[in-house]
Amino acid sequence: MMSDALTPSPSPNGRGEQDHRIEFTDRLAVIATMHRKELAIAPVLETSLGVKVTVAQDFDSDRFGTFTRDIERPANQIETAKIKAEKALEISDADLAIASEGSFFAHPILGIAYNRELVLLLDKKHDFTVYGESLSADTNFRHQEISSYEQAYEFALQIGFPDHAVVLIPDAQTSAKESIYKGINSEDLLKESVHKLLRQAPQIYIETDMRALYNPTRMKNITKATEDLVRKLQQLCPNCNFVNFDVVKRIKGLPCELCGLPTRATRANVYRCDRCQFQQEVLFPDEVQTADPMYCSYCNP
Repeated sequence: MMSDALTPSPSPNGRGEQDHRIEFTDRLAVIATMHRKELAIAPVLETSLGVKVTVAQDFDSDRFGTFTRDIERPANQIETAKIKAEKALEISDADLAIASEGSFFAHPILGIAYNRELVLLLDKKHDFTVYGESLSADTNFRHQEISSYEQAYEFALQIGFPDHAVVLIPDAQTSAKESIYKGINSEDLLKESVHKLLRQAPQIYIETDMRALYNPTRMKNITKATEDLVRKLQQLCPNCNFVNFDVVKRIKGLPCELCGLPTRATRANVYRCDRCQFQQEVLFPDEVQTADPMYCSYCNP
């Protein structure tokens, strides 16, 4: 059930808004990566959109920030992905670019490690950007202070070693690139690196290598973000056919099934088009018309 929250005025020709449908089939899309993210991104885009995917040649994505903190990200997650996409277009013949950015942090409520992945599409031909997103607790993001090889090996096994690599650094504040040992994914290399650093200090730090090519768990979340991107690109405005007709507001107030009073549960979603600003309210987006009393402030104060 849908109702128009805002109906756009007809254009001067009387036939409604201009058709902004975007075609992707057989267009070349360049992925801004040096960490093999195309393995997670390309199959989804090729199958769902029909684009032809290539990887930006000699593209140094580390200059836009590293997880090991030796290079800071130049902007927030979305803006950094856009900067990477623009740089990839500068060195390719494509007019479509894809860039991915990941972040890891403690969940504000649960306190557990959390992963936010963004996969952004920049369409230079039609002048727009859209990004897909994945928020997931499925991550092995961890770090620990150690003083022996045994502790390092135990940590490594817990994060999925050797399929998942680890990083060794002298201390938590180190930003010197030459002091950071990345991509450690064998017992021999782990032992050699640990002993080398422990000769310099009694305690060192070990953490998961969060670069995509060394972290299959993160690769899965990048795939999910790509799928969300495709969903947005295929979700067209009913008024002008532009992409990314997506939720901009959630309206609470779904009635309690016991007392009928408004609850904290969502009653409707509001969708809006970025191109023509058409809006539409969709009632009962979770396909239920009443809420469990557990969400009711009266029945469950």
